[in-house]
Amino acid sequence: MAQAWRRLAQKMSAVGLISTLVLFVGSVLALSSPAQAAVDKTMEITYRCSGGTALTAGDVKATVTVPDAVEPGKTATVKWKFSVMKAAKALTASLQTSSSGGDLTITGGGTPTPLKGTGTGTVPAGGIQAQGDFTPPEMTATLTAPSTAGTVTLMPATASTAAPLQLKVGMDTADCTYSSVTPTTGISIDVKTGAGGGTDTETVEYYCTLTSGGDADYPANVDIKVTMTTPTSASANADASITWTGTIQNTGDPLKAPTGFPTTSPKIFVSIKASGAGVSTTTPPSGEAALTGVTVGSNIATLPSVTIKVKPTTTGTVTLTAGDLAFGSSSTSAAIKCAAPTSGLKTFTFTVGSSSTTPTPTPTPTPTTTSPKPTKTSTHTVTVTPSSKKTTKSKTPKAGADTGGGGEMGPDGRLFILTGTALIAAAAVGGLIMRRRSIRS
Repeated sequence: MAQAWRRLAQKMSAVGLISTLVLFVGSVLALSSPAQAAVDKTMEITYRCSGGTALTAGDVKATVTVPDAVEPGKTATVKWKFSVMKAAKALTASLQTSSSGGDLTITGGGTPTPLKGTGTGTVPAGGIQAQGDFTPPEMTATLTAPSTAGTVTLMPATASTAAPLQLKVGMDTADCTYSSVTPTTGISIDVKTGAGGGTDTETVEYYCTLTSGGDADYPANVDIKVTMTTPTSASANADASITWTGTIQNTGDPLKAPTGFPTTSPKIFVSIKASGAGVSTTTPPSGEAALTGVTVGSNIATLPSVTIKVKPTTTGTVTLTAGDLAFGSSSTSAAIKCAAPTSGLKTFTFTVGSSSTTPTPTPTPTPTTTSPKPTKTSTHTVTVTPSSKKTTKSKTPKAGADTGGGGEMGPDGRLFILTGTALIAAAAVGGLIMRRRSIRS
């Protein structure tokens, strides 16, 4: 009998080891997201600049960012962000960056090679002193994806291309040639359906300025990852709700609350651009939400979600793109205004179905005239036996709340967790039994 108990305890302990693995796998399944958001890809290009009368000669590095994927035939924004350079003399004029002979080559189709970019900026108030540091303006370009699925690869132009990049300060120009790139294979974008629309994400660079006063941190190029959740079902002549969610990224300038920024009930005002399905384009759809935890002189770290209503008037497809932002006590007297790019933005779409049918009017009954007849009264006794069954009817309201996929979503990680926990408990009991038997023997 003792040997039987010992064998049982040993088996239970072995099962406990397996259950630990089951518990781990279940935890991963339970915590993992069913759909991962697309992540931007980057490569770093080093250019060697000859200088010029306004710029000190040396290397400048550009971090090139592209989206992970783009739909066939749609556009994607390519961004170059530059490292700090040193001014050879005091600078007060406008700053520019531009492609001279094309600085990115493309393989896989789409936009003709070479891909050219441009960027403009302004010198901060007070100018840049001689030997002072400054950052060249970010450069952007719009890439049009091929009409069929595949992969597009971008590489910097080689050193044999004359002056693929120019940095301009007023009339002074610094020619910069390609030196190296990391990774050496360049950067690729997947061209596939389903890369846009629905709940999707895009990093938008907003150009933020103050409506009054001055601050060394403004103007600022603030990167905000924008997510728009579009409705799964929409009808003509009915409001459709879009949820705008913004997350400030650390790849751009900070969004600082300047001196004089209202700390009593500050808000964010969000606008989007909408077209298609009879949507009015005269006034962009907009919404607002309260900001919390804002301190003057500190960075605004988190942004609330904002609900925006769009009202299509016909069936079809509504196309949305990111619009401008404002921060302050009201949209008309905002302290900070952030402008979205006018081109190269990701499109978010949703489909609009037909409106609900018009109810059929109830016909008015026509009165019937009859001649009066004498009434004959008779009395009968009727016994009613109550029914033993009760019929219950339920109605599901139209446009009911979406309760999720339930069992259609595949295995639930919580089942693995519960099973693994039970097996671990059983293994513990087996270990105690085995230890007790060993002491007795």
